[in-house]
Amino acid sequence: MKETLKKISDVFKIIFGYGIEIVLFAGGLTFFGYLAALVIGGETATEMCTWIYKTFIPIIIKASTILILFGLVTMYLAGEKALTPDKRSAKQEGEK
Repeated sequence: MKETLKKISDVFKIIFGYGIEIVLFAGGLTFFGYLAALVIGGETATEMCTWIYKTFIPIIIKASTILILFGLVTMYLAGEKALTPDKRSAKQEGEK
């Protein structure tokens, strides 16, 4: 059973990794869209900014939400506890 969960976790980890990379890249492209709109100006710039804001960004937000779900499921299936301290690391922090 653990082997099956590990395989599923590995697949989800790949989907999560590539997906987040694509979403971050797409989010960065919005900067260049707004920059191009600033250079172009006028009615065309208004249409570009409106399209980016009303069409493109909601897609990025929905995709990132789904990918975060994949990341959480991956952590759950792998048995990882990312935001909880270990006894070992808590002792090391106390010793410093």
